[in-house]
Amino acid sequence: MDEKQYIDLAYIAASILFIFGIKMLGRAETARKGNLLSAAGMLLAMVATLFYKEVVDFPLILAGVAIGTAVGWVWAVKVKMTGMPELVALFNGFGGLASLLVGWAEFEFGKSPDAVTRVAIYAAVLIGAVTFTGSFVAYLKLAGKMSGRPTFFPGQKAVNAVLFVTLLVLGAIYAAQGPAWALYLIIALSLALGVLGVLPIGGGDMPVVIAFLNSFSGLAGAAAGFVILNKVLIVAGCLVGASGIILTIIMCKAMNRTFGNVLFGGFGAAGGSAGGTIEGEMKAVSAEDAYYVLEAAQSVVFVPGYGMAVAQAQHVVKELGSLLERNGAEVRYAIHPVAGRMPGHMNVLLAEADVPYEQLCEMDSVNPTMGQVDVAIIIGANDVVNPAASDDPGSPIYGMPIIKAHEARTVFALKRGKGTGFSGLENALFFRENCRMLYGDAKETIAGLVGQFKG
Repeated sequence: MDEKQYIDLAYIAASILFIFGIKMLGRAETARKGNLLSAAGMLLAMVATLFYKEVVDFPLILAGVAIGTAVGWVWAVKVKMTGMPELVALFNGFGGLASLLVGWAEFEFGKSPDAVTRVAIYAAVLIGAVTFTGSFVAYLKLAGKMSGRPTFFPGQKAVNAVLFVTLLVLGAIYAAQGPAWALYLIIALSLALGVLGVLPIGGGDMPVVIAFLNSFSGLAGAAAGFVILNKVLIVAGCLVGASGIILTIIMCKAMNRTFGNVLFGGFGAAGGSAGGTIEGEMKAVSAEDAYYVLEAAQSVVFVPGYGMAVAQAQHVVKELGSLLERNGAEVRYAIHPVAGRMPGHMNVLLAEADVPYEQLCEMDSVNPTMGQVDVAIIIGANDVVNPAASDDPGSPIYGMPIIKAHEARTVFALKRGKGTGFSGLENALFFRENCRMLYGDAKETIAGLVGQFKG
């Protein structure tokens, strides 16, 4: 076999590793191995590409690999779990930027492209630019560097529609004739569309946005693969694009909303209760009183949310769960598909604390038994346990499937204060008679309960 055939075999092997890696990411107990398997596939693809006859500037490429490895290593080691969603958003953006640069470089430095290549360049530039700026806005919202509320201005939807149609027209002009002015205008307008597209999306929809932008980064990569005729890049991009779209659909289904409503609905813009009047008041309870209830409980369900990530409380939550089990209680952890700021956020946190996988329960499996639960402990969750989703037609989240924590005999809700959640909606659960509030840092509060159990 010649050199090209060996490279093709390496690409096939890398693609197989990608496929099995993504499949393993679907289960918490195999996700770490799946990540390593996919990384090994990418390393193999990179090494094979370096031996391709058109790659001649080895020192520059190796320098880029070294710098990228160092930056990635430092980020991976130093980033906290609370910062993981915005880091994922940034990585999505960098993937889009890379595809944008590949398309631009092929136009600027490559041979005169034919019509098919120009279409691929257009796709790589358009999707890559939208992904880059859209992901950067998502990062700013998630990092708290700008408001997480939807941002609107008069005629915003019309402006976005005109931008989109203009990009289609410019794409047709560039594909047919290939003028430089058209491509550079496409780049500029695509960057603007990414910003304007994510601005009206509220913080409560960030898990969907991250999944969608992840899909876009994959599609941009696939388009870049067609530009430079690299088979493994096409395969990897298609895998990421398809899996991201599937995940986006799952997230939308978990919120009982259409994808169009997520993009254009402005969820959380108004804030407040946004529905019927909530009667009653939030009733606080001390850790000592909560301990007496938990000490007598035979069934306890933890419902984690972003507040657990902020407080880094997953380890002490696991410790409390173990103490409850030793005391004779059945302990489970109910995970809503959109809890946290990115898909699988709570699963990652609890896995980090070595919570047994069999104790992690999906919403559909825990809800039928919630009425028999003695105590439900809400740790920083808001919309995913808000009963307004099922009994208040005026609520923006009406119809959204929730974890029915309000059906438990007693509910303890851990919050820093009386403010609303990230989406801006008031939670009717916190005003119910069977709910008591434990105010303060979640880690310190749980630690206090652990101390009570230890005597």
